[in-house]
Amino acid sequence: MKGSGLPLCILVAVFYLSWTPSAGLKTLHLGSCVVITNLQEMHNGFSEIRDTVPADQCCLLRHILRLYLDTVFKNYQTPDHHILRKISSLANSFLTIKKDLRLCHAHMTCPCGEEAKEKYSQILSHFEELKPQEAVVKALGELDILLQWMEETD
Repeated sequence: MKGSGLPLCILVAVFYLSWTPSAGLKTLHLGSCVVITNLQEMHNGFSEIRDTVPADQCCLLRHILRLYLDTVFKNYQTPDHHILRKISSLANSFLTIKKDLRLCHAHMTCPCGEEAKEKYSQILSHFEELKPQEAVVKALGELDILLQWMEETD
C-alpha cells in the first residue's frame, strides 16, 4: 500500500510544476549569450503598469511623439541610408499623428492633467540620464513598446 503513493506523488509533483510560474520560463538566445526569464510574468507586470497610465493618454502620447520627433529621430546617426529613410518615414507618420493630437488639444478633447505631465517628466528624466546617442538608441529600441501601447489604447 505504501508503494502505491509514490506514483501519485510523482503525478502531483508534475502537475504542480506545470502550473507554477516556472512553466513560463523562456530561453532567449542572444548571440552567444543565453538568458532564461519568465516573459509571461514580465508581460503581466507590464500590463498592470500600462493599465495605470493616466486617463489623459492623448496628452502623454503628444509629449512622447514630440520627444521622438525633436530628439530621437533628428539625432539618430547611421551611415545606412536605407535605415535613415525608414526613420524619416516613421517621423512623417509621427508628425501626422501629432498634428491630429494638436487639433484635439486645441478643441479641448486632449486634456493635459498633472498625472500625464508627471509621467512624461519621469520618461524625460530617464532619457536625459543617458549619454545623448545612448538615449537615442535606447528610445529606438523601445519604439515597439510605444507602438504596441498605441495599438492597444481604446
